[in-house]
Amino acid sequence: MILLNPGPVNVSDRVRRALLEPDICHRESEFSDLLADIRHKLLQAFVPGAESEYTAIVLTGSGTSAVEAALLSSIPQAKRALVLNNGVYGERLSAIVNTQRLGIPELKFEWGTRLDPAKVDLALKQHPEVHVVAAVHHETSLGVINPIEELAEVVDRHNRVFLVDSVSGLGGEPLDIAGAHLYLVAGAAQKCIQGFPGAAFVLVRKGFMERMLKYPKRGIYLNLATYYEAQEKGSIPFTPAIQVYYAFREALAELLEEGVANRIRRYRRHAELIRRRMEEMGITPIVPREYRSNSLTAFALPRGMTYASLHDRLKARGFVIYAGQGRLESQIFRVANIGALEDRHILEFLDAFQDVVRKAERNV
Repeated sequence: MILLNPGPVNVSDRVRRALLEPDICHRESEFSDLLADIRHKLLQAFVPGAESEYTAIVLTGSGTSAVEAALLSSIPQAKRALVLNNGVYGERLSAIVNTQRLGIPELKFEWGTRLDPAKVDLALKQHPEVHVVAAVHHETSLGVINPIEELAEVVDRHNRVFLVDSVSGLGGEPLDIAGAHLYLVAGAAQKCIQGFPGAAFVLVRKGFMERMLKYPKRGIYLNLATYYEAQEKGSIPFTPAIQVYYAFREALAELLEEGVANRIRRYRRHAELIRRRMEEMGITPIVPREYRSNSLTAFALPRGMTYASLHDRLKARGFVIYAGQGRLESQIFRVANIGALEDRHILEFLDAFQDVVRKAERNV
C-alpha cells in the first residue's frame, strides 16, 4: 500500500529491518549508545554547525507528546503562553495550554492564510505576561508553511521564547533553527524523517534548557527537564520503545546520507508533479502557490464525488489519501508526498487517480 497521508509513511526496507535488532535492556550500555547516537544525528541533521548550542531530547510517543512536553515545560511560574492558530494543529497547541490554564486568548487566523508577524508584534506589546509564543511550522490542515523566521525575529525582539511545532516540517521544509535562534522545536520520527511512529523529540537551546530545570513540573511523563537530566547521563526516565528507536536511528542515518536539502528537493519535485497533473485534470489546490508546503497539497474534491467514494476507490488500487479536517472535511482531500517514495509511485498514483475520476464522471 502506498501511503499518501501526512504520516505514518512508507519506510525503506533498511529502516524496517532495523526493527529486528537484538532485544536489549534500556538500563544497559547498549541502549545508552543507541540513545546518544540518535541525539547526535538529530543535531547533525537539523542544527548543522551549531550542535554545541542545542540539545536533543528524545521521548517515546507521537509528535503531540513532544509538543505537549515542550509547551508545558517551558512556561515559568506566573507567566503565560500565546498560541498562533491557523489550523487544526494550532488548535491543538491551544488545547494543550488550556488544560493548565496557562494561555492568553489565542491569536487566530483564517485557515489557508499564513501567520502575520505584524499582529504578533502588536499582541506581544499588549501582553507582557506572555513568556512563550507557540506556532506550527507546517500546518497540515491545508498544507500551509508559516513564516517561522520572520515570526522568530518579532519574538526575539520582544525577548520572549519561541516554540515551534515542526512535527510535519523537519526533514521536508527548510528551517534554519540555529540562525533564527529558535528556543524549542518539536519533531517526530514518522513523517519527513521516514521512521516509524512512537519516537518523538524536542530540540532545545542549551541555555534555555538549563533555565527550564527550575520551572514548575506540570506532569510526570512529559517533563523535558526530567528527560534532559536523565539523557545527559546516558539514561532515560521511562521505558522506551527500543525497537522503534533502532528504526529511528536508521531513518536518521538515511536522512543524513541523502542530505536534508536533497530530501526537501525530492519532496518539492513530487509535490510539483502532483499539482501539475491535478490542475491538468481540473482539480484545484486550495492554498495559494506561495504558501504551499513541499510535502502536502489540499485539493477541492472532484465534482460529484464524495471523499469516501474517492478514498475507497483509490485504496482498492493501492493508494491511501487523506481527508480534510474540521469544517472542510466534506469539501476537500489531501495528498501528502512524504516517505520512501520514488517517482514511479507518484506517477502510478496519478494514473490511478485520473482513471478513478474519469470512471466516476462517466457514471454521473
